[in-house]
Amino acid sequence: MSTHDLRKLYLDYIDAINAREFHRMAEFAHDTLVFNGEPVSREDYVATMQQHMDAVAGFAWRLDDLIIDGDRVAARLTDTGTPVKPWLGLEPTGRSVTFTEYAFYHFRDGRFEHMWYLLDAQTIQQQLTAPRTED
Repeated sequence: MSTHDLRKLYLDYIDAINAREFHRMAEFAHDTLVFNGEPVSREDYVATMQQHMDAVAGFAWRLDDLIIDGDRVAARLTDTGTPVKPWLGLEPTGRSVTFTEYAFYHFRDGRFEHMWYLLDAQTIQQQLTAPRTED
């Protein structure tokens, strides 16, 4: 798969998850994949994404950087949303969050089979628990 094709595929993937088009995940991920080191079904992967979106209203990903090297993709994203349910061990406070996510993928036959991601959980915690200031 060319770098151009892989870039388009990844951008389509981000567009699909931002649009909550989970029915399209078969276009992007294998039936079974390794997610943060654990083998899971694509359905389990989608369920995890849906749990995040259920807990965080307006959860959205903005792609900031994309690096493609052969069949590997590295992305730096800015994620935003407002937690409305307990999430990542934190209670919702009515505040919105903006944080960095790093995601790495290994593609085979036009779909990813390995995915690793890391959220800036410290920034999320700071934004949700910081004392309120009076204007």
